[in-house]
Amino acid sequence: MLMMARREGETILIGDDIEVVIAHIGRSRVKVGIRAPRELAVMAREVKLVRDENLAASARSDTALSHLLTHLRPAASSSPPRGR
Repeated sequence: MLMMARREGETILIGDDIEVVIAHIGRSRVKVGIRAPRELAVMAREVKLVRDENLAASARSDTALSHLLTHLRPAASSSPPRGR
């Protein structure tokens, strides 16, 4: 990991396409701006972790729902006869 000291308003370049700007330095937080190509996803790690957990949970839900529906559907041969 590269560690750099930067002052407010200074930037860090990553390759030719990504620029990290130190926008504001407060007492307990630093505001960082990121300029990157539109096709490159930029997000906070915690946002990615929550997204990945949600995707995994929804995949499990689809499987569980399919399994449940299979067990709840009556078999064709065991359906009760209709009244006359």
